[in-house]
Amino acid sequence: MNKKVAFYTLGCKLNFSETSTIARTFQNEGFDRVDFSQEADIYVINTCSVTENADKRFKTIVKQAQKANPEAFIAAVGCYAQLKPEALAALDGVDLVLGATEKFKITDYLNDLSKNDHGKVHSCEIEDADFYVGSYAIGDRTRAFLKVQDGCDYKCTYCTIPLARGISRSDALGNVLRNAAEIASKGIKEIVLTGVNIGDYGKGEFGNKKHEHTFFDMVKALDDVDGIHRLRISSIEPNLLKNETIDFVAQSRSFVPHFHIPLQSGSDTILKRMRRRYLSNLYIDRIARIRKVMPDACIGVDVIVGFPGETDALFLETYHFLNELDVSYLHVFTYSERDNTLAATMDGVVPKNARSKRSKMLRGLSVKKRRAFYESQLGKERTVLFEGDNKSGYIHGFTENYVKVKAPWNPEWVNTLQRVELMEIDEDGLVRFRLIEEPVIA
Repeated sequence: MNKKVAFYTLGCKLNFSETSTIARTFQNEGFDRVDFSQEADIYVINTCSVTENADKRFKTIVKQAQKANPEAFIAAVGCYAQLKPEALAALDGVDLVLGATEKFKITDYLNDLSKNDHGKVHSCEIEDADFYVGSYAIGDRTRAFLKVQDGCDYKCTYCTIPLARGISRSDALGNVLRNAAEIASKGIKEIVLTGVNIGDYGKGEFGNKKHEHTFFDMVKALDDVDGIHRLRISSIEPNLLKNETIDFVAQSRSFVPHFHIPLQSGSDTILKRMRRRYLSNLYIDRIARIRKVMPDACIGVDVIVGFPGETDALFLETYHFLNELDVSYLHVFTYSERDNTLAATMDGVVPKNARSKRSKMLRGLSVKKRRAFYESQLGKERTVLFEGDNKSGYIHGFTENYVKVKAPWNPEWVNTLQRVELMEIDEDGLVRFRLIEEPVIA
């Protein structure tokens, strides 16, 4: 009988794409994949190092696996496994810890599935993570995450990702296009482009530092791939989002009017302390450019609160900056100290209760922003891609510009694109609609 393997992914879309690639390796070697809640012989946890909360979640997930099968072999891979391998290996129940270069060769380390008193570590110096491994994730049948880039050469003072993932490097454009065509051939309607710093695409494409292709080259080439209905850019640095890309997306065949652009702070003082590669004026310029050519685009923003040196006055600078900015929603992160980062040694530490209060204020602002954006879309015709889950008798989906809609469950709509008129916002803050009778793209 085949051995069973289960996976749990913490963190970003990039991690999800890599988990899928690792899972396909197991399946190609005869393992049966089961849900993480089920009994398995091997549990693989793909870790994240971005927040303190992700670290804590890891311990909870290990206990979940032990509860499902106390004799199971538990392996940790991913960013936290690269940064703190010994700490993970020392946790009760963890048998194997693999670093940045080893995670894609995990099945090579599984000749002996005996439980260990102390986890075995196979990790590399991060300088060795200089080669590229392509990945894509197919979660449900509606959307896939396609990895196009890995690593980062930026030196933001709060970030451990360069330590966990290494230098910036890219997939060859031909591979990106082949993977996109393969995903489209499986009937998946939407591809989300992911990476650590995708605007840096092209660097390290063939093992060298110069750009053979640019991010814009990739965007133009992907727009010509047959069978893809929607392409979505995930997170892109404001200094790397050029006018040519914005203008192209505005008239593109497949790219949707949705951008997620990290800001991190609306205060130039804090941006400089963070060593970000732009100031607030450039960010304002990027938003204005998008609004000029795509008035109905959805624009999401990452922001960090409680960074060292963020006084009440500097936080209010960020709050007012975002309040006046024409964006659609915020992803709010509460700053947490990370080992081996410059920010962890800075003065001006913000008390935890102040960080929490500021986070709550910005989350409240995000609710207002999203509501205002949804209200601006009422009465307009949009195309919705419906998801596959029956949630309490409802089906959900997203318009091209990322308005979330819901309707009574209809299995015939799963993984279809339907033309609708957006009608009203319900008590859950989601949008109800009227179906426009047109041929369905199934």
